[in-house]
Amino acid sequence: MEKHTVKKQYSCQVCGSAFSQTSHLNSHMRTHTGERPYSCQVCGASFSLNSTLRNHIRTHTGEKPYSCQVCGASFSQNGTLKIHQRMHTGEKPYSCQICEASFSRNCYLKMHLRVHTGEKPYSCQICGTTFSRNASVKIHQRMHTGEKPYSCKICGAAFSRNVHLKIHQRIHTGEKPYSCQTCEAAFKDSSKLKRHIRSHTSERPYVCQICDFAFRNSTHLKDHMRTHTAERPYSCQVCGASFSKSGTLKNHMRTHTGEKPYSCQVCGASFSENATLKRHIRLHTRGKQ
Repeated sequence: MEKHTVKKQYSCQVCGSAFSQTSHLNSHMRTHTGERPYSCQVCGASFSLNSTLRNHIRTHTGEKPYSCQVCGASFSQNGTLKIHQRMHTGEKPYSCQICEASFSRNCYLKMHLRVHTGEKPYSCQICGTTFSRNASVKIHQRMHTGEKPYSCKICGAAFSRNVHLKIHQRIHTGEKPYSCQTCEAAFKDSSKLKRHIRSHTSERPYVCQICDFAFRNSTHLKDHMRTHTAERPYSCQVCGASFSKSGTLKNHMRTHTGEKPYSCQVCGASFSENATLKRHIRLHTRGKQ
């Protein structure tokens, strides 16, 4: 059977692209002229195509005419529905030519390629730190602004990232989905499991460049580095005393508040520091040894 080919007789004088209809050529020409003749009557946004305006108007009306036949989720655009359906089919049509990783969306592939190129096109306007993703810049900037848009419905604690909120919520639910295969200890988040595993392997990947002392996690290395720099970034708002570790500041604050959260299960005595409680407990156990 012979294939019927459509003749593309209308050519763009700027870039040479060819089209079968004059209306298609006219629409294409707006990519060169920047013309946007279709305007939204609600917010004034303008578009080069009438179809793009129709899609935009649904952001105001809330209309979602495209529905997934598998799970019922609905969308304002047909293209968004097609991308969603790949979640069900597992289709990943966009492949990396370097490592063969595949993705359901072209934008995910573009972001992935920066792993290989090292490209970081998004910069923080405050401190200049660069990132491979725009979303990472937005999250980073909350460190400067103090914005914490994700709040716990139970205790009101607020977080700059949704993933941190999810980890926090496990305090309330008691969920510990990350388990050690050696001793079955369980943890709320994967980073704590990784640190714990090093207690079995004795791995200490974080090394001080000054004295070669090694640590199981990066936080301990940062704390250690202050013994070289004498930096004391944690200050008491009551008396002005400063400390190299946040935990030391917390212990110090109890000298002002009188809080003693560590209690002896034998005699009921309470202490401001866990280390003091441990020393006290030895008084009870000493005679039994």
